[in-house]
Amino acid sequence: MIPHKAPFRLFPLALALLAPGSVWAEHAPPVVLTPVAQTAPQGGAVPRDAQRQLDKVEKDLKADQARKAELDAKNDALERELADLRAKSVAVAEDQRRQDDALRAVEQSLAGLAANEQEQVARIDADRAALADLLGALQRLSRLPPEAMVARPEAPGEMVKSALLLREAIPQLKKRADALAVQLRDLAALRQKLADKRAQALAAKKDLEKREGELRDLVSRREALSQANDAELQDVAGHMAVLSAQAGDLRDLVEKLEAERKAAAERARQAEAQKRQLAEDARQKKAQERLAAMGRTPKDVPGGTALGGMTLPVAGPVAQRYGEQDAVGTTSRGVRISARAGSPVVAPYEGSVVFAGPFKGYGLILIVEHPNGYHSLIAGLGRIDTRVGQRVLTGEPMGAMASDGTPTLYFELRRGGQPINPLRGFAGTEGKGQG
Repeated sequence: MIPHKAPFRLFPLALALLAPGSVWAEHAPPVVLTPVAQTAPQGGAVPRDAQRQLDKVEKDLKADQARKAELDAKNDALERELADLRAKSVAVAEDQRRQDDALRAVEQSLAGLAANEQEQVARIDADRAALADLLGALQRLSRLPPEAMVARPEAPGEMVKSALLLREAIPQLKKRADALAVQLRDLAALRQKLADKRAQALAAKKDLEKREGELRDLVSRREALSQANDAELQDVAGHMAVLSAQAGDLRDLVEKLEAERKAAAERARQAEAQKRQLAEDARQKKAQERLAAMGRTPKDVPGGTALGGMTLPVAGPVAQRYGEQDAVGTTSRGVRISARAGSPVVAPYEGSVVFAGPFKGYGLILIVEHPNGYHSLIAGLGRIDTRVGQRVLTGEPMGAMASDGTPTLYFELRRGGQPINPLRGFAGTEGKGQG
């Protein structure tokens, strides 16, 4: 998100920008000024030189004002384009979740068909075996000569009756075997149809992942352009402040400029190392404070305020619910969701990212600050695509699960520093996307 531009102050900002080590002091074109002491002996030379320089300053100031207007318009266009791209990324992430659910349903149907097919094959094999036994018995009867039939202990009438029963059973068994064979062919056709659907679903998921990657790249490029444009805008604003200060009091500005430049090299060298160390210390301290703050109960959190319209950060069945005990008897303060490898991880609700990255052996985690004293803690990601300070929309992609294995995402929701049931805010959708 492009930061709001604060109105610049003229003279104090000019001095700050011209201080050694500042962006403008290092990159600004030199403004040639005529020291008073060098021209004082020449009567009228100082006013003429000052007027010429003042005219040049005012001309440069007008050019900077025009450039600032162009950069402001460009920033507005980039902000609109970024908002559109991020809205599209939310839609693509939702499509991916629906595609994952459809793919899971097709795979479950295929598993059921496989079991049914095995049962039908077993029945056909049993009927074929029975039919073979009957045919063998009839064949043996047909080979007995009449004399042998007389010599058998059974009555001839009983033998004839047995032969007739065997002959009547054969068509019935054959009819049943044929019917089972037809069912088996139908099952095979249905299985092929489902396999085709699965292939189509996988292809659609691949296309969605490609679109999501392209959108992510576009957002990154637009954000980089926006940051570069904003940096240039700040430089132009700083230059305008410098020029305004020069127009107000050229002599005073020259004296201050000369005094500051004498110690520039040493101050810049010492400040650079200190700035890097301070920035790293501040980042670590801020992360620790954010995490510690989640364990305290602020006094100003309004009571009875709930977040509506939330969404689970990833699609998949809930493997462990809030308040359940794990294998070692620890009570869960959040939920664990079984997700597909590479599934997108989205913001459960709009807010600001206050921590993004690895933390104390927990792997990659995200902490999002929501309105009314709510925080989301999301752990178990394979990739993070956002940064600290980023404003996110509900459902906006912030990262993805690991690309292999069977990853599990941990999601904890806190209000006023205290863990609450994340599924409580999903009225009517608790079963959706949970397998």
